[in-house]
Formats: sequence, C-alpha cells, structure tokens
Amino acid sequence: MSRIGKSPIAVLDGVKVSVDGQTVNVEGPKGKLSFTHQENISVSVSEDGKTLTVNRANDNRDSRAFHGLTRALINNMVVGVKNGYEKKLEIIGVGYLAAIKGKILQLRVGFANELQIPIPENLEVTCPDQTHVTVKGCDKQAVGQFAAYVRALRKPEPYKGKGVRYVGEQVKIKPGKSAT
Repeated sequence: MSRIGKSPIAVLDGVKVSVDGQTVNVEGPKGKLSFTHQENISVSVSEDGKTLTVNRANDNRDSRAFHGLTRALINNMVVGVKNGYEKKLEIIGVGYLAAIKGKILQLRVGFANELQIPIPENLEVTCPDQTHVTVKGCDKQAVGQFAAYVRALRKPEPYKGKGVRYVGEQVKIKPGKSAT
C-alpha cells in the first residue's frame, strides 16, 4: 500500500470539500480548485467533514501509481486554497529589470527587445522592486509552471551568474579561460 496514499488528508478550517463522482471540488478563502481523478481511485469525505481518504480499487500498476499522486494533488489543493503558494525570483545583471504594466510582466534581460509575458488570470504577480518578481496563487502547479517559464527565458549563465533565478538558488560559477 502506498505510504503517501493511505494517509488521510486533514481538511483545514475555512475550507469546504465536496466530492461529486470523480470530481473533487475545494473552496477556501484564496479561491476555488477542482480535480478529476482516475476511475480506479475513489475519494471519500468523513462524516464530520474534517478528513479525506483516497483508496484504490485494485493493485494494478496504474492504480498504485495514481493512488499516492491523487492524494498529494488533493492535499496541495486544500493547502493552496487556505494558505496559497508563492515563488520568488530575482534578476541579476547590469541593466536587467522587471516591471508590471496591467496584466503583462515586462522583462529586460539582455535581449534586443523587451520581453512581454501575459500573466495568467489565476495568478498574482508583483514586483516589489525592479530586480525581484513574486508569483502567488492557490494552484501549486500554476505557480511553479509560471515561475519556471519566467526563469527559462534567461537562465543564469555559469560565468557571471547573470539571468533570472529563484531567490536562494545557488549557481555554480565556472572559472574563465584565464584560470588555467
């Protein structure tokens, strides 16, 4: 039995969870999320509404794989609508900067043109200063995906470390030609 899949999910205060067939709906102060799970997985809410349990129908390979995954995704939804998720990026380089204009994130990261990135509807993106970007939202996957997309536009290069990186990320700097 999956160690992750068999542990119950605690429903936090202020979060409403409803199961309708294969769809799990979670609603909280930060927003609403829904997830449709596989046919061979079942999700049930306890009578007091404080815990969720995820069970699988059989021991097939797919059932075992989706058991723990389904439990983790639903747990992320419960935590996300209550507390939310956040990723912080920093921009390092001379003349590199970020700004927000309306629903567009503008990046100047050493290309000939400024990069214009539309911000998804379910995310809140802020720039506390010109060299930092904060991505917030209730959907863990959407927050991580958008932050990874922004980072991939100009990854930190290994010689000077210029580029977009996560706050606290360590970039291994290579010695140049003169180090031989």
